[in-house]
Amino acid sequence: MTGPVDGNGGLLEALRRLRRHLDRDLFPFAVGDAGADRRALRELTGQLDDYLIPRLSAIDAPLLAVVGGSTGAGKSTLVNSLVGADVTEPGVLRPTTLAPTLVTSPADRTWFTAQHVLPGLPRVTGGPGGSGGAGEPGTLRVVVAGTLPPGLALLDAPDIDSVVAANRELAAQLLAAADLWLFTTTASRYADEVPWSFLRAARERSTALAVILSRVPPEAMGVVAGDLARLLEANGLGGTRLFEVAELPLPEENARLPRAAVGPVADWLAGIAADVQARDDVVRQTLSGALESLATRVPALADAVDRQRAGAEELRAAVAAAYAAGLASFDEGMLDGSLLRGEVLARWQDFIGTGDLMRSLESRVGWLRDRVVSLFTGRPAPDSELRVALEHGVEALVRAAADGSAERALESWSALPAGRALLEEAGAVEAGRLGRASPGLRPAAEAAVRGWQGYVLDLVRQEGAEKRTTARIASFGVNGAGLLLMIAVFASTGGLTGIEVGIAGGTSVLSQKLLEAVFGDQAVRTLTARAREDLRARVEGVLKDEAARFTGLLDAVRPPEETAHALRAAAQAVREHRSELPDGSGPLRDPGGGLPPGSGDGR
Repeated sequence: MTGPVDGNGGLLEALRRLRRHLDRDLFPFAVGDAGADRRALRELTGQLDDYLIPRLSAIDAPLLAVVGGSTGAGKSTLVNSLVGADVTEPGVLRPTTLAPTLVTSPADRTWFTAQHVLPGLPRVTGGPGGSGGAGEPGTLRVVVAGTLPPGLALLDAPDIDSVVAANRELAAQLLAAADLWLFTTTASRYADEVPWSFLRAARERSTALAVILSRVPPEAMGVVAGDLARLLEANGLGGTRLFEVAELPLPEENARLPRAAVGPVADWLAGIAADVQARDDVVRQTLSGALESLATRVPALADAVDRQRAGAEELRAAVAAAYAAGLASFDEGMLDGSLLRGEVLARWQDFIGTGDLMRSLESRVGWLRDRVVSLFTGRPAPDSELRVALEHGVEALVRAAADGSAERALESWSALPAGRALLEEAGAVEAGRLGRASPGLRPAAEAAVRGWQGYVLDLVRQEGAEKRTTARIASFGVNGAGLLLMIAVFASTGGLTGIEVGIAGGTSVLSQKLLEAVFGDQAVRTLTARAREDLRARVEGVLKDEAARFTGLLDAVRPPEETAHALRAAAQAVREHRSELPDGSGPLRDPGGGLPPGSGDGR
C-alpha cells in the first residue's frame, strides 16, 4: 500500500520536477488578471501536493471521498448518517465546519494520520462523538470509526459558498485532493451557479463524481431528480451517479438520518471499498483526469508567466528611458557652455592671470603661449582652485541628471498598474526616496569626476611622451595642460571650430588654442573626444547604479528568465510519461453489477 504503481517512476519524477518550478510566486506583478493567475497557481500546486504526487506514490492507498456542497446542503448530517456515528457537528450556525473532519476505518488510520494526503494540514485525532478535540481552523481532524469499511475514508469539507473566504478556498483544495466527489445539494438549491462551477470543474478534470440530492420533499421524489439529471446532461455530466435523499422530520438539529434514507449511498460506497477493481476504476479515472488537465493548466500558467515577464520588461524599459533622458540632459549640460560660467569662469581667469588675454588671442597666439608659459614657470598657478570648481560643476550636472531621472522613473511607474503595485508594496516613504537621487550619489559622483580628471592627466602624459611635445608639456606642466583639456571638453563646439560663443565660449576657445599650440590641431580633437567619452561613460555608470534602485525591486520578485520555458517542458514531460498510468478514464462503474452511473435504483 506504500509503493508506486509499477512503471510510473518516470511520471512521478516528471510531476516532482513540475512541482519544483511552482515553488515560488510566479505572479508578483499586477499584470493582466494576476489574481486569477495566482489562484490557478495555488490550485495546481495544491493538487500536486495533496493528490497527484501522494496518489502516484501509493496507487493502492485507501480511497478518499470528499463530501462537498453548498451551505445547508446537509453534508455533516450525511457523513454522520453514513458512518452511523456522530463524527461531525451539524448545526444551524454558519459556517458550521471550522476544521474539516476526515473519517477513516481503524485499518487505514495510520495512512491518514501521517502527512501523506493533504500534507499542509496538521492532524488533530479523535474518535466518534468528538473526543480528542473538534479541531481548529487550519487543521485536519481525523476520526476513527469502526463502522466505516477499510479502503475508504470520508472527508466533510467546508461550504463551497461559505461567507468565509478561507473556508471556500479550503473546500476547493479538499475537493482537488479527492479520489471521489460526493457532491451534495438540495431540492431547493440544485440550480444555483456556485455548485455548477465546481461540477463543471469535475467534468473538465474527469473527476469521479456522484451527486446526492438531499432534502427532497416526498411528493417531489423523482421529479426534482429528473430535472437535475437534465441539467447534468446539459453540462456535460450525463451519466453521473445520482442519489436522492428524502426530506424527513428529525427530532433535533444534529440527528442522523435513518439507515433507509442513506442506504443506497452507503451500500454503493461499501461496494466500491470492497471491490478492488471498482476502487481502482475510481482512482484511475480521477488520476487520469487530473493528469490530463495539466496539459492545459500548465501551459496557461506559462503564458501568464510570459505576461509577467513582459510587464516587468515594460517597467524596466520605463526606468531605462528615464535614465537615458537623464544622461541626455548631462550631455546637453556638458556641451551648452553653462558649466564654464560662474565659479569656473572666475577660477579660469585667475588661472590664466588676466581676462584681457582672450581679446588678443586670435592675432597673438605665439605671444600668448609665451606669456602663459612665463606665468606657469614664474609663479605657481591657481590650478587647484580651477580643478575644484570643475569638480563641483560636473558633480552638480550629475546630481541634476540623477534627480530628474528618478522623478521621471517614479512618474512612469506610477502610471502603470504593475509599477503602482510595486510602489505601494514598497511603501510611501520608500517611494518618496525613489523619486530623488540616492544618498550615495554624492560620493559616487565625486569619485567619478576625480577618476575622470585622473584619466585626463594620464592622456596628457601619454601625449606628452612624444618628442615633439615633451618640451611644451614641460613648459605648461601636466596639471596645467590637463586643465586646459578639461575646459575644452565642456565647449558646445567640442573643441572643433574655434567660434567664440559668449564669455563661456571664449573660455573654451582660449583653452583650445592653447592646447593646439602644445599638441597640434588633430591631437586636440582626438584628446577632447576621448576625454568627453570617458566622462560620459563614468556618469552613465553612476546613473546605472541609481537606476538599480528601481530595477532591484523588479529583480527581487520576478521569476527566473527560464520559468515559462521550464513549465512548458515539464508539462511535455508529464504528457510523454502519461502512458505509464493504465487507462482509467472510463466511467465510474457500479460494483454491484456493472451498471453505469445514473442507472438503476440509485436514481
